[in-house]
Amino acid sequence: MSIQQLEFIERTTAENPTHSIIWLHGLGADGHDFEAIVPELNLPSSASYRFLFPHAPFQRITVNKGQVMRGWYDIRSTDIDRQEDFEGINDSTLALMGLIEGEIERGIASENIVIAGFSQGGAIALNTGLRYQSKLAGIMALSTYLPSHDAYPENAHDENRNTSIFMAHGTVDEVIPFEVAEKSRAKLESMGYPLEWHAYNIGHGVGPDELAAISAWLQKVLG
Repeated sequence: MSIQQLEFIERTTAENPTHSIIWLHGLGADGHDFEAIVPELNLPSSASYRFLFPHAPFQRITVNKGQVMRGWYDIRSTDIDRQEDFEGINDSTLALMGLIEGEIERGIASENIVIAGFSQGGAIALNTGLRYQSKLAGIMALSTYLPSHDAYPENAHDENRNTSIFMAHGTVDEVIPFEVAEKSRAKLESMGYPLEWHAYNIGHGVGPDELAAISAWLQKVLG
């Protein structure tokens, strides 16, 4: 899978962007899922941001009886972090790295790039950020978990050891159990990552309090 072959939605807050936020959707959605969130973030008008919302490719999802839908990798078990599709996770990780490289080629410094994602997309954002070989501004992981859990810390790259991670999860999430997210949180903290953790009394989604926290964090990591 090549990121150049994926369609994506691009939104900018002003001309000549100096910062990029690459935001991956969850299983069964598409890039439009978070497109409307841009104005709700209330980012300062003094800076110019480019948002990219890529569409995952279509593939069969095992737990959904083989139904074809957009997904960053297959889900093979109702226990979300078991029987992982390592090949699919790796393909999407490389694809996201390709999109980061594309932003760098367009003149955005890697340290001005945030990678973000919700659910499956957040898993890919985490996996990519920890492995990426150039310094990023931040990693945002919403309603998600760290995939390939046992591959860390061995597969982590030193360049992003001090990169800020924003992680938020609903305490009554019906898709990815809160306990799974907490396990990932503990893993990241044990590796020494600067992790900003938020728990909300919501299900598998993003609430208004969470949106405000995301905005504050973005402004902090993007200066």
